[in-house]
Amino acid sequence: MAHDLLRKSPISMAPDVSTSSGRLRTRRRLTAMPKRRKRDADDVMQRLERAEATNRQLREAIDMLPQGVVVLDSDGRYVLWNQQYADIYKKSADLFEIGVRLEDTLRIGVARGDYPEARGREEQWIAERVRRLFQPKDRHEQWISDGRCILIDERLTTDGGVVGLRVDISELKEREASFRMLFEANPVPMFVARREDKVILSANRAALRHYGFALEDLHTKTLFDLHHPDDHQNLDSLYDGRAEQFAGQTWRHLKADKTSIDVAIYSSSITQGQTPAILFAAIDITERKAAEAKVAYLAHHDALTGLANRVFLRKRLNDMLMSRKRSGTGVAVLCIDLDNFKIINDSMGHAAGDSLLQQLSERIQGTLRKDDMAARLGGDEFAVVLANANHAVEVSSVAQRIIDVLREPFRVDDHTINVTASVGIALCPSDGEEAEVLLKNADLALYQAKEDGKGCYRYFEAEMNVRVQARRKIEADLHQAFLNGGLEIHYQPLVSLSSREVSGFEALLRWPHPERGYIPPSEFIPIAEECGLIGSITDFVLQRACHDAARWPKKARLAVNMSPQRFRIGNVFNAVSDALRSSGLEPGRLELEITEALLLENSESVLTILHAIRGLGVRISMDDFGTGYSSLSYLRMFPFDKIKIDGSFVRGIGFGNESQAIIRAIMGLGSSLGMTITAEGIETESEQEFLRAVGCDEGQGFLYSKARPVTEVPEILDTLNQQSQFRLI
Repeated sequence: MAHDLLRKSPISMAPDVSTSSGRLRTRRRLTAMPKRRKRDADDVMQRLERAEATNRQLREAIDMLPQGVVVLDSDGRYVLWNQQYADIYKKSADLFEIGVRLEDTLRIGVARGDYPEARGREEQWIAERVRRLFQPKDRHEQWISDGRCILIDERLTTDGGVVGLRVDISELKEREASFRMLFEANPVPMFVARREDKVILSANRAALRHYGFALEDLHTKTLFDLHHPDDHQNLDSLYDGRAEQFAGQTWRHLKADKTSIDVAIYSSSITQGQTPAILFAAIDITERKAAEAKVAYLAHHDALTGLANRVFLRKRLNDMLMSRKRSGTGVAVLCIDLDNFKIINDSMGHAAGDSLLQQLSERIQGTLRKDDMAARLGGDEFAVVLANANHAVEVSSVAQRIIDVLREPFRVDDHTINVTASVGIALCPSDGEEAEVLLKNADLALYQAKEDGKGCYRYFEAEMNVRVQARRKIEADLHQAFLNGGLEIHYQPLVSLSSREVSGFEALLRWPHPERGYIPPSEFIPIAEECGLIGSITDFVLQRACHDAARWPKKARLAVNMSPQRFRIGNVFNAVSDALRSSGLEPGRLELEITEALLLENSESVLTILHAIRGLGVRISMDDFGTGYSSLSYLRMFPFDKIKIDGSFVRGIGFGNESQAIIRAIMGLGSSLGMTITAEGIETESEQEFLRAVGCDEGQGFLYSKARPVTEVPEILDTLNQQSQFRLI
């Protein structure tokens, strides 16, 4: 019926004068005419040919356009259309003929279902479309049944006809839909603002939720309302395409409740509709900034006490010294050290020691003026820098006040603790004008205060440099002793407490000084570490001890201490494997003892090395277990073969239940993890009996033997074997 309706519509057809037969008939008629009329006819013929050529060129030009083009007369009938137009409306292209009304093709197309927008309101849709055809105001969109979207732009001609353009914008609409989806579903708050006046046009759900605004509230705001007033002077530059100059800069936004947040802004230019606009994302970095501030704080402050650390102390001291050069005011540096803090820390535990240090810090801080500064250098070492210290009597007053306030009793875990402090003082400019010099001289004065009986303060004196010279001499003597073979290795036995048999020996370095006799390792090992000699000394001990142990009975193991400094030097794995290869010692007979201090520095790197060494068959032991802050966490990180209980706990067995409880806990821990437990510092039978009763595997200490030269190892074995409770495994 639709086809019948179309065919019954009045159609105005132009006469066909473009065919070759028509042109031939016209020429024949013209040849019979008189000459004048013939010239006129020729002229008409030429004009017709030119019109035909122009018409052909026009059609070719229209067919070349990428848009669909249609020309309608004043009645809305088809006059002209190109192939692109027919391709766009391919489902209705069979209806297109010259003289057919567009309204009729629309009605048939609606009946076919070509226009989904008309479904359920067909006649209304057709009427609106025809009205818009002859009263065009702006471009509009039209969806067709195959899912494409067509942009329609129509204009009236002077004779009342219509020229229309059709553009397939389906791909554009898909991009817009994708943009809307990415915009709306994006978890990052995003806004669109008009470029001209910065009025906010839209915001995604994340922005509304994070900022607490309703969408209608945002439509009344500009970017200036969103930004903190302090940012306003730079907003034009931020949003006009020069945002790269603000890369990495933090901005402050205001939420609906006026809460200020730190944001990083990323913006780009877009067009919303036909309006130039700005799309920008605002990433809330408030928490990150707070974390960065905390990291920066911790980089300059002691985590336990909150005081400045050594790095910040030096910076602040340098600033004071620079200011002093301009003002001429004095600066004083005080080094403070607690007397016998290690005893308190070992006897009461590190938690109690930490609590004590925190209270100490508060008291020290309370003695200072606003411009003064207190710092914790490490352990129980503190420092104070006094600004505007122009008179020694003022400095002495502060030093004495610190000593007095620290002498007052402390309460820790329901215990009353009494401590004393020693103070060393260096003054600028008399004792130095550089931070390092002042700190060094204050430290020298501190040592003098300790030598003078502790609990007092001393000023730096030039004579104290004698001690520095003495240390330099010890360092030189240590180098000489190492080069000339003046260092010895002594061996202390390890005894199985269950079978009462010798299970191995620990290699201990000794230095017989030609003038001072045996210098304790606690004195020369730190010097070796500071002067860079510890690496060579450690390798010497490892090589010599492995060669010595290779001559012992096969079941006697060797334990060697590895300094943390040796790991910093590198090639530890090579040093161990070379010592085993050159000595012929079975890897399973070697134990390397490390301390927690090693793992504190670079645990991941150290653990990799330890795993590689363990892969050789070498056993790894944690020495001084229980004296560090994180021993338990390191047991989880690395499967140690053995843990050694620090001698301070063994010595505490007879002083109360606390050390006994700690040792029992370590026994249970070691048993559950399948580790051997060795107790150091056993000196009495009662200590031995207690340790054996709680399941300790090995013992070491003066009860069995002090460390002795390698030549006396056979004698140690013979002596212990002759006793009924000991025999060589």
